[in-house]
Amino acid sequence: QVHLVESGGGSVQAGESLRLSCESSGSIYNIYCMGWFRQAPGKEREGIATVDSNDVTSYADSVEGRFTISRDNTNLTHNAVYLDMNSLKPEDTAMYYCAASRSPPCTLVAKYYDAWGQGTQVTVSS
Repeated sequence: QVHLVESGGGSVQAGESLRLSCESSGSIYNIYCMGWFRQAPGKEREGIATVDSNDVTSYADSVEGRFTISRDNTNLTHNAVYLDMNSLKPEDTAMYYCAASRSPPCTLVAKYYDAWGQGTQVTVSS
């Protein structure tokens, strides 16, 4: 079983940056894909970035060019995935979740993920 814990959320002004972290532990040896998702009040959960075991990344159009996902697999018992968010906008305000899947596809669709963190709140004011 994989355990995921997000951190790094907060309240910022539009145009500022944040870095979210997701620490994973437990049965991490066969994680294939890590993703970041977000959900704003009254809206569906949106996949925004993924990275697979070959460090191939993908992004939603809404964050392409502003957000960067990266992965650190150097520790055998814990690894981490990061989301660097630049040029933040008020519409980026949401609860942000990381997720893990053990098999392809590495996708922005939530149903393919097996494990989820508890989320970290990001609030961007204008």
